[in-house]
Amino acid sequence: MQNSIIASKAPGGGGLDSAGGLFHASGLSRSAFTLAEVLITLGIIGVVAALTLPGLIQNHTKTTVETKLKKFYSQINQAILLSESEYGDRDYWYADANSVETDKDGKPVNGSSTAEKWFNKYIGSHMKVVQTDYDNKGIPTFYFADGTALKMFGRGIGDNNTTQGMRDWMFYTTNPEKCIKLYGSEKNSRGKCAFAFLFGPTTTEANGKKGFESYQFNTRGNENTIKNRCKTEGQYCTAVIQMNGWKIPDDYPYKVSY
Repeated sequence: MQNSIIASKAPGGGGLDSAGGLFHASGLSRSAFTLAEVLITLGIIGVVAALTLPGLIQNHTKTTVETKLKKFYSQINQAILLSESEYGDRDYWYADANSVETDKDGKPVNGSSTAEKWFNKYIGSHMKVVQTDYDNKGIPTFYFADGTALKMFGRGIGDNNTTQGMRDWMFYTTNPEKCIKLYGSEKNSRGKCAFAFLFGPTTTEANGKKGFESYQFNTRGNENTIKNRCKTEGQYCTAVIQMNGWKIPDDYPYKVSY
C-alpha cells in the first residue's frame, strides 16, 4: 500500500509527511526554541526581576507600614473617645506621671507600673491587647493582635526617661525586639520600624490638647523644622508621615520595615 500525504489546502497549512512526521507547508517554521534561546530568555527575565523586585518589595513594605500607622492612629484615638463617654473629658483622667514598685532586692515588680494600670483602664480596654512584656525598669510594652506593639517612653524621648510620666509613646510596626535588633539600637530604629507618638491633652505643645498625635515636641508644628529634625532624630518622622496624609513621602530619609 502506498503511503499517502495529507496536507492542509489552506495557505501555510501542514500535515503528515511520508514518514509520518509533522511538516509545515512553508517549510521554514519550527515547533520549539533551541536551548540557547531558552537560556537567553531566562537570563533576560532574571535581569528584569533583579532590577524590579527590590523596588516592588520596598513599595509593598511602605504600603504595609502606612496601613499599620493609620490603623493604630485611628484605633487608639477611637479608644480615647470611648473612654471619654465612660469617664468624662480626657483632661480629667489623663495623668503625666508614672511609678513602679520594687521588691526587696530593688528590682521592679512587673505589673505594678501606674502607667500600665492607667493604660489598661482607659486605652487597652478598647483595643485588642494580647500580651504585655516588661523591660528591666518594669516599663510595659503592649502587644496587639495584628503583630504591632506600643511602649510607654515616659517623659522625654530624647533622654530615654522611661521611669517618669506617660506622655511619650513608641509604636512598633513589628515585634520591638526584632525592630531594634534589625537596626542595632532603639535610637536607630526610630522612623523605620519604631514611630513616636505623644499623648498630652493638658500640654500646650503643638500636638497637645488632642489625642495620640505624632511626636512634634518643641517644633511649634513647623513643617520644615519637623522635616529637618527627622533626618537626624527619627522620633520626628512620624509627624512627617502624618502631615503627608499617612503616606511616606518620596523624599523620606529612611527605608521603613515591619
